[in-house]
Amino acid sequence: MLIACCDGLTGFPEAIQATWANTTVQTCVVHLSRSSMRFVAYGDRKKSPPACASSTPPPTIEAAVSAREDFAAGELGRKYPAAVKTWENAWERFIPFLAFPPALRKVIYTTNATESLNYQLRKIIKNCGHFPNDQAAVKLLWRSATSKINAPGNAARAGPLRRNQQKTISSKAQPPPAGSRPWES
Repeated sequence: MLIACCDGLTGFPEAIQATWANTTVQTCVVHLSRSSMRFVAYGDRKKSPPACASSTPPPTIEAAVSAREDFAAGELGRKYPAAVKTWENAWERFIPFLAFPPALRKVIYTTNATESLNYQLRKIIKNCGHFPNDQAAVKLLWRSATSKINAPGNAARAGPLRRNQQKTISSKAQPPPAGSRPWES
């Protein structure tokens, strides 16, 4: 594992580092910002969140340090020292993503995409109870995913099908053959 983005659970970064020593562990910036803002009164939250937590984070570590210090020295930093302390405590896990190019930062900035995928998978599986084996769970998830892709409303967005594609789409989608799925290699 090259990069892991964690949402602030205690001990999770340490467990990742113990298992994969060379992994870059990044704290989810969205979760960090939310946890620091919980110490700030609601009326003050929109005034001036830490610049390092804005939608466009600083381009360098030096700029991030400057933004953190400006926030700490500013009105809200003096009024809410616990918010400043939250950033200071998580600083070493916050700055790793600044070493990456902007395109990659968008991917490792937050855990929201992963959480969204897990939510969708849990929604599909929750009514089924248990599965006799892993293949049964994979088959259910595969059918659900392909039924949404092949739904009538989605066909128009995908564009017209070529003649050879029309023959291969069926109402009962089957998972791809074993070995063609990346998680089985």
